[in-house]
Amino acid sequence: METSFYRQNRKEFAEHMKPGDAALFYCGETIRRSCDENYEFFANRNFIYLCGIEQKESVLLLEKEGESCLETLYILEPDFMKERWEGSRITADRAEIISGVSNIKFIKEFPNDVKRVFEKIGVGTIYLDIDRVPGQLLKSCADRMEEYLIQTYPHVKIKNALPVMKKMRTVKKPCEIEAMEVAQRITKAGIEAMMKSSHPGMYEYQYKAEFDYALAQHNGVTAPFSIISAGENNFYIHYDSFTGRAAAGDMVLNDVGARWDYEVTDVSRGWPCSGKFSDKQRLLYECAYRTSEYMFQTLKPGIPMEEVDTAIRRYNFEQLKEAGVCRNYDEIGTYMWHKGAHHVGLDVHDAVDVADAVTVPGMVFCIDVGIYHEEWGIGFRLEDNCLITTDGCRNLSKDTPRTVEEIEGVMKKGTLY
Repeated sequence: METSFYRQNRKEFAEHMKPGDAALFYCGETIRRSCDENYEFFANRNFIYLCGIEQKESVLLLEKEGESCLETLYILEPDFMKERWEGSRITADRAEIISGVSNIKFIKEFPNDVKRVFEKIGVGTIYLDIDRVPGQLLKSCADRMEEYLIQTYPHVKIKNALPVMKKMRTVKKPCEIEAMEVAQRITKAGIEAMMKSSHPGMYEYQYKAEFDYALAQHNGVTAPFSIISAGENNFYIHYDSFTGRAAAGDMVLNDVGARWDYEVTDVSRGWPCSGKFSDKQRLLYECAYRTSEYMFQTLKPGIPMEEVDTAIRRYNFEQLKEAGVCRNYDEIGTYMWHKGAHHVGLDVHDAVDVADAVTVPGMVFCIDVGIYHEEWGIGFRLEDNCLITTDGCRNLSKDTPRTVEEIEGVMKKGTLY
């Protein structure tokens, strides 16, 4: 992303602040895995949205003074020995170039600076990016800061920044859509690589290897997530073991994506591992395909988001009924196990504001038609990414083989075995 993207995002957030308010955003920290091993660091997406810095333990402080907003970015200071083991740390100059924040300090200065903010006369509200889920055990940096404020500065009002950030992230900026389109092209290459190599007896981890290798050819891109399964494993919606083996007659399900410039794509395809759809596989797949096509023909600005999932279920029911699979709508839950739409962006299930929302230009969400027929042993998803435009919508992942004919054609031409 260009520096202007992060500057604009900070400006938009600051417009929600009043004079005397301050806001803290944390990049995050590494989590211990075992012994002296940590999990791979993953930067907080709201922090990325505001400054584009992936360095662990970084903090962004915003202070509203009149109509202006003072921005300070805290980063780790240079440490020769730690960098020898862990890799180089971002420099102050580089952090300024990426983020556009001119006031760069080392993290050791943060405790005194933030204490000054809490104690200064006239302080208003402190915004913290608090994002907790039921049953969560680990406390984030924002969680710990909230506890510290309540105990030490009980007069300070705390407000959650998350609702504002969700609202901001709901509509994508042009540069985000451009990044998604690049991610779509890379994802297409990965899915086609799996299709071309597919054959009975192939293990799920081999499909994943094909996908990962194809992505890596694009500047070392890695998959932010991968669901790749075959046969009966297709009936585990978020399956992630990669240990199964495709047998003749099985369908292969993939729910995958690439990340480019922080933006993620989420695409699902199902295909017969042997390269030829059986009559029952074709019957069900074409129900999903017609439902998907219907949605892309009808979606436009002004539709309540809650109606999108309902429309997918009802239209798919009509297709399954016509195919002789369903008799009445009460049976649809037997074959459709999950909702049919979720937003995508910096996160694969993006943090957005959809409460009472209607579709507007710039929204990007998935049209996800899943059909699971356990009696027939057929389960798959057809999932594409929908961009709402000024007069309709656009399928960002339309070039990834979608029809029965396209899938069989790619598999026939590209068979490696």
